[in-house]
Amino acid sequence: MNNNGKSNIKVVIGGLLLAILVASMDNTIVTTALPSIVGELGGVDKFVWVTSAYLVASLAGMPIFGKLSDMYGRKRFFIFGLLVFMIGSILCGTADTINELIIYRAIQGIGGGALMPIAFTIMFDVVPLEQRGKMSGMFGAVFGISSVFGPLFGAYITEYINWTWVFFINIPLGLFAFIMVAFFYKESVVRTKQKIDWLGAITLVGAIVSLMFAVELGGKEFAWVSAQSFSLFAGFAVLALVFVFAERRADEPVIDFNMFKERLFATSGIISIFSGAAFITASVYIPFFIQGVQGGNATNSGLVLLPMMVGSVISASVGGALMAKFAYRNFLIPTLALLTLGMILLATLSIDTSRFTVIVFMIIAGVGIGASFSVLPSAAIHPFSVRQRGAATSTVSFLRTFGMTIGITVFGIIQSHVFANRLTERFGADAANFSGDSRALLSTEARGNIPAEVTNQLTEALSSSIASTFLWAIVPAALALVVAFMMSKEKLGDQLN
Repeated sequence: MNNNGKSNIKVVIGGLLLAILVASMDNTIVTTALPSIVGELGGVDKFVWVTSAYLVASLAGMPIFGKLSDMYGRKRFFIFGLLVFMIGSILCGTADTINELIIYRAIQGIGGGALMPIAFTIMFDVVPLEQRGKMSGMFGAVFGISSVFGPLFGAYITEYINWTWVFFINIPLGLFAFIMVAFFYKESVVRTKQKIDWLGAITLVGAIVSLMFAVELGGKEFAWVSAQSFSLFAGFAVLALVFVFAERRADEPVIDFNMFKERLFATSGIISIFSGAAFITASVYIPFFIQGVQGGNATNSGLVLLPMMVGSVISASVGGALMAKFAYRNFLIPTLALLTLGMILLATLSIDTSRFTVIVFMIIAGVGIGASFSVLPSAAIHPFSVRQRGAATSTVSFLRTFGMTIGITVFGIIQSHVFANRLTERFGADAANFSGDSRALLSTEARGNIPAEVTNQLTEALSSSIASTFLWAIVPAALALVVAFMMSKEKLGDQLN
């Protein structure tokens, strides 16, 4: 535990919040800058890896760094992650080709994989138990703000400055976070000599990379039923089995499956997967709807996410404040019910839906997801001692990011498939001329060059495909709600008694 004075704790918390802001926002800030990046660097066939490289590296690093922080101390790995993240950001801003950018984004992701879980764990270490609910609410609110604010901020920077500053903006923020944590966090850790589970770490990274290549490239670079696709999925299956075998035999596993024997931890992890998948769908496809169907620009599509941000911040803050009085499940059940309702309402979107109606739907979805940002990390560490907190928070962060990554990939496939089918219904054999690519509708200039009757057909097809995607997104939202009913009835206040 840390024995810092109150003033030091406040500075440390400020540094941790800054680190969470830049690391989580980097998942989304690049999305609205991608058209400009591809326009300058080329590589339209590889643009998806600009996002995926960061997510894959971050996913692989989360449980590894979380476990190492339990073994050797939080501070050194937090600082390491922050420095790697800033170095990666500088490199990204200086990239001359799309391939360079993809490599540099992976470096960024390695740093981001250390920042997120360790920041939450340090907060749990330094904040007195009676204030943990309030701080969890604040941390969850920052995570929600950054996740939704990222696309808007990225659009503004790209439009009014230059896309390189999407990455360079991380440097001053990262330096402030570095100073606040490096000089004011006086860690007191009892270290024990333990073995590093190298087999577990290597097979985990390999399994994630194989799966991501399979879902990202399948149906695009090669057919789903092909030798390449089979090889990647088989590689994932084999490496995942070896990983599970290695973890069960390791003295200090990267992911301790014994933690899942704790009902509260297991249900928190499963909810993180499903709620993450539903949340990222709304974050990505609502701007898509505003820009592609209603004809807004990048800034308009970013602004429409603000209501969801406000709803998530309110819900995260209230959830954190009430954790001491109510069981974790008693706050998650009603909010996840709202998330499910939000997905149901979003599944009714059409070309006739007004902007105001979209905003109302977004507020409902935002309130529904916000509580999970603050309540789930606290619920996950509830059954464990200080020595296991890093592993617990990093595993839940890993599962949420895994859910978001797989969710957006799977729902992306669904949207693309439905859109292609709708085009075929409307244009028959001529549908091939559109290549199933709805991105043409995102450009104001491109829309102006398309005849009005064709534009109407395209927007109807796009609107229908997005609504169908939200219809499928009801499934993970509803599953998260079902699992919430299975949670045990602990509350933060139990630890205060």
